[in-house]
Amino acid sequence: MKKFLLLLVFFTTVTFAQDKKAYQLFDKDGKKVSYKKLLKAAEETQVVLFGEFHNNAISHWLELELTKDIAKNKAVVLGAEMLEADNQKQVNQYLNGAINQKKLDSTARLWPNYKTDYKPLVDFAKENKLQFIATNIPRRFASLVSKKGFEALEQLTDEEKTWIAPQPIPYDATLPGYEEMLKMMGEHTSPNMPKAQASKDATMAYFINKNLKDGTTFIHFNGSYHSDNFEAISWYLKTYHPNIKIVTISSVEQKDLTKLETENYNKANFIIVIDEDVTKTY
Repeated sequence: MKKFLLLLVFFTTVTFAQDKKAYQLFDKDGKKVSYKKLLKAAEETQVVLFGEFHNNAISHWLELELTKDIAKNKAVVLGAEMLEADNQKQVNQYLNGAINQKKLDSTARLWPNYKTDYKPLVDFAKENKLQFIATNIPRRFASLVSKKGFEALEQLTDEEKTWIAPQPIPYDATLPGYEEMLKMMGEHTSPNMPKAQASKDATMAYFINKNLKDGTTFIHFNGSYHSDNFEAISWYLKTYHPNIKIVTISSVEQKDLTKLETENYNKANFIIVIDEDVTKTY
């Protein structure tokens, strides 16, 4: 029996070494799960919050693959932190073929890594006649909040207010994510800094909720910190829509893919553990 167990361990080790993985999926309790289970959960929910690392090739590849697979069996709407709400007109023009990529580049505020990391998602929406929602608050307004608080948003024009979550924006300063932000930035940090983050989270949640459709999954792409620990966007979504069904995904990097490190438990419904040596896109 002892000999058999040793052989089993040997062959398991050899198999893992031969099958060198770039990532491994876990659930919130640290149990390994299959991509099939993630796909099933995503198909059965109203909202998927896909938390990514902005410069991670595996995050971007999985976003596209999951989107394609969900769309095979269910209607989807896409949306992203990387596009700001006041650029929705230009995004729609691109999706409808009214402008080309060059014109989109010059009229919308696209992230530097848009072409490599987010264009494939937008192009998938274009090719399949899907909506792609620019969910984020215009960054100049978030900057206003960081300097002067939520009150600064009251000076916006009626049109500008359509690009942000309705005021007054709900805010809970005791949420661990916002408390941690203040802690990380030091004792001299303005209490308006987490409010600026909250203005982004609230606006993304507002536009996700606004564009929900019966029988459809809204797939939203955002930095993991905007949905980790079932806070931020998740908290605002549940504030706007208490019975909403959400599946969250978080991305983490580890050296060892065989087990989830304790600090990464409960970050999301599904956690993508990515090999820390995976190439960065910038």
